[in-house]
Amino acid sequence: MNTNIVWHEASIAKEERCAQNKHQSFILWFTGLSASGKSSVANAFARTLFERGNQAFVLDGDNVRHGLNNDLGFGEDDRKENIRRIGEVSKLFVESGQIVLTAFISPYRADRQVVRELVEDGEFIEVYVKCSVEACEKRDPKGLYKKARNAEIPNFTGISAPYEEPENPEITLDTEHYSIEECAQQLTDILTAKGLI
Repeated sequence: MNTNIVWHEASIAKEERCAQNKHQSFILWFTGLSASGKSSVANAFARTLFERGNQAFVLDGDNVRHGLNNDLGFGEDDRKENIRRIGEVSKLFVESGQIVLTAFISPYRADRQVVRELVEDGEFIEVYVKCSVEACEKRDPKGLYKKARNAEIPNFTGISAPYEEPENPEITLDTEHYSIEECAQQLTDILTAKGLI
């Protein structure tokens, strides 16, 4: 840690930005296996938020690895660093008064907890996108499960690397039995009932 840096206070507070946006800012942290539908649900719900006039942005695992995290691999240490960086970026979005939707496998509970602790109570909402390995493997839109089964991809979550399911997620979406549109509607209903959107 560099000792020659000093935090500079912003001239506009998070509360002012939220008041102007007419909604709270928070992280919707979508976690689940590859091909469970995290990005699809996040993007469908982002469209709903946009049409309601909410300020929202999706951070997608693959997209972020094209830029910010293109120096990271998929071993345990790199996965931890991937989530740490996304947590810090997500915190900036929260400070800017926006709703940030993050779609990352984020297989380790401890890493998700680190992000939760970066923001205030109620600003981290864990959304478990629940779908069995079998169903994800049948979908396999990127052909990753097939490569993992052929040992072409090491450390593949759900096959050769662990996935730690959330123990007490704020929201669970069952994408194995409900469509993307139905899951986005469930999110709308839940967050509206909570008074967050």
